Amino acid sequence: MFDHCHRRAFLRHGAALAASATLGTLLPRSRVNAAALRRLPPPAPSAPVAIQRCDSYDPTQLMTRLNEALDLIGGIRQLVANKTVTVKLNLTGGPRWKLGGLPAYQTYHVHPQFVAATCAALHHAGATKIVLVESGYSRDPLDTVMAAGGWDIEQINRAGGGVVSWEDTRHMGSWKGYSRLAVPWGGFIYPAFDLNTRYEKTDVFVSLAKLKDHANAGVTMAVKNLFGIAPTSLYGDVRDGAGNAAIDEQTTSARGDTFHKGIRMPPAGAPQEIDPNSPREWSYRVPRVTADLYGARLPDLCLVDGIETNRGGEGPWIQGVEPITPHLLLAGTNGVCTDAVCTAAMGYDPMAHHGQFPFMGDNHLMLLAEKGIGAIDPAEIEVRGLALKDAVHPFNPKRLKVGDPIFR
Repeated sequence: MFDHCHRRAFLRHGAALAASATLGTLLPRSRVNAAALRRLPPPAPSAPVAIQRCDSYDPTQLMTRLNEALDLIGGIRQLVANKTVTVKLNLTGGPRWKLGGLPAYQTYHVHPQFVAATCAALHHAGATKIVLVESGYSRDPLDTVMAAGGWDIEQINRAGGGVVSWEDTRHMGSWKGYSRLAVPWGGFIYPAFDLNTRYEKTDVFVSLAKLKDHANAGVTMAVKNLFGIAPTSLYGDVRDGAGNAAIDEQTTSARGDTFHKGIRMPPAGAPQEIDPNSPREWSYRVPRVTADLYGARLPDLCLVDGIETNRGGEGPWIQGVEPITPHLLLAGTNGVCTDAVCTAAMGYDPMAHHGQFPFMGDNHLMLLAEKGIGAIDPAEIEVRGLALKDAVHPFNPKRLKVGDPIFR
């Protein structure tokens, strides 16, 4: 499945991986011995990241800034023309929560105007089909749920030139089965995942994320957004009468027992954990499951809505979360590089070691960098548009402890 789905995406990283294999021969023996060389991770590939200042969700301004950002990273026509494009939205927790009286889309969800602008950009670049996806927490259709949350669904569909559709990937959906997508390096926790087939049956995959803190992962942008591609029908907290993992195509449960706590194994027939005796603590598991899911379905394009968001956690269910307005929009083709720049723009160090601020657990970006998926040193990433130093908007200048995670 990996060969079929991800060859193009993984080969973007492959050249750097292959070149790095010979670096050891360039170092004097007196400085680095053979054992040390075997411990050195290969240099991770770097890709440019664009930053734009965007003061509001005014459609004209937002469209202008998004197009500028896309142009800065080389444009998207060659990527999406005559293609089916699937866009994974960050709609964690559903739209029912409010923060400071503000709707979800002004705080913890991507904004519908950002989604509309993205659909317009994809349509104008020649995309023939645009599929908006998320694994929801409702049995109602995804567009119905978001319309109830204040989204203008018709505006989004028009912006995409009438080629927009919506799919909830929390289950099998209308497909005849799941698609098994492999983690290219073999996986930290899981070697592969069974996912909704939409993640396979697409030409281009986009991660459309929000710029936020996260109680488990430290930060959540393009990479952590893909935690939500795992269907809750398989990975949700569902058990049969005997207490064994079960499949439930109608469940709206979370994945806490399976992914965060590791006290529920995936159901029989789905890929199992590599090492069932590995640590069960969320601080170990969440970063590695995040990295595995990202690796299983590498995105081709990453867009991050940092115009209006929240800090202190991923949503209002985390104690102490409050609104913040960085007025930023970011775009890149490598999610790890994009998130490293995002992390720096939040006033954090993306290279912070495991368990060090802002990472309450291990650093999922570092894990991916060590596997050669993307660079996380801002000095090694070309930032285009707004300079990184001018984009910095500290999310937690007092380095306060983030609220306790809901799954721990």
